[in-house]
Amino acid sequence: MSAVVEQARTAPPAKGTATRRAPARRPRRRLGDAIIPTIAALAFLYLMVPVAYTVLFSFNDAGKTNLVWRGFTLDAWQNPCGAPQVCEAFVNSLQVGVIATLIATALGTLIAIALVRFQFRGRPLVNLLIFLPMSTPEVVLGAALLAQFLSLRVQLGMTTVIIAHTMFCISFVVVTVKARVASLDPALEEAAGDLYATPWQAFWRVTFPLLLPGIAAAALLAFSLSFDDFIITNFNSGSFETFPKFVYVSATRGIPPQANVISSFMFVLALVLVVVVQVVGAARGRRRRG
Repeated sequence: MSAVVEQARTAPPAKGTATRRAPARRPRRRLGDAIIPTIAALAFLYLMVPVAYTVLFSFNDAGKTNLVWRGFTLDAWQNPCGAPQVCEAFVNSLQVGVIATLIATALGTLIAIALVRFQFRGRPLVNLLIFLPMSTPEVVLGAALLAQFLSLRVQLGMTTVIIAHTMFCISFVVVTVKARVASLDPALEEAAGDLYATPWQAFWRVTFPLLLPGIAAAALLAFSLSFDDFIITNFNSGSFETFPKFVYVSATRGIPPQANVISSFMFVLALVLVVVVQVVGAARGRRRRG
């Protein structure tokens, strides 16, 4: 009897009879599926709180201090140079950032190409020396440069700040451009040579256009590092004032809302640049796939 029952259970259903499917099981949600998004949201919130504070207090009716919210106003946005020396410090930071970025990008690009494409004595030592400014604390680099300037009796000012920023930014440019150079196929330059292009023509018409995205990324990184640097600037600037130094000095009585306006503008500008780069990159990727 048991054999007949077992055969009936295991026998295939007869033709014309409907088969009942087992209900699909819902995927079980694990605890980690909720923890990871929560931690990511908290980390994002933690990063955005100072930015939100800066933007909010740029609309504050500050008066003499900008430590307490006193009311909403657009006066600071209508007159961003209303606070003494705020625009002068901002222009100084822009000038230093642009000059240091141009010098560091040019030198760093040449160094990166030399490290990847050429073999020479001391190449491992040069690689080590390139990474030293990145691994050394800024206070050590700033103090060392200050000691050199004082021993050479160089007047501290805009020139010493540009020299210090250039030295600090070159390492980041080399690392960024070096990765781009290493990804290029040397056969492209060899093909240009087979088509009777001189080394100079091959560089400007083949190598440089391919390196341009990496060079642009390195330049943006160098400018951002130079613009917001405080430690190295404070050691080597003397009476020359940049925007970070102005903010530091003004923090005791509350950063004036005009400084918050400039900071908010720089944040929005950086955000727009990032979005534009991402959109352009995505459009190029779609065109290549098409």
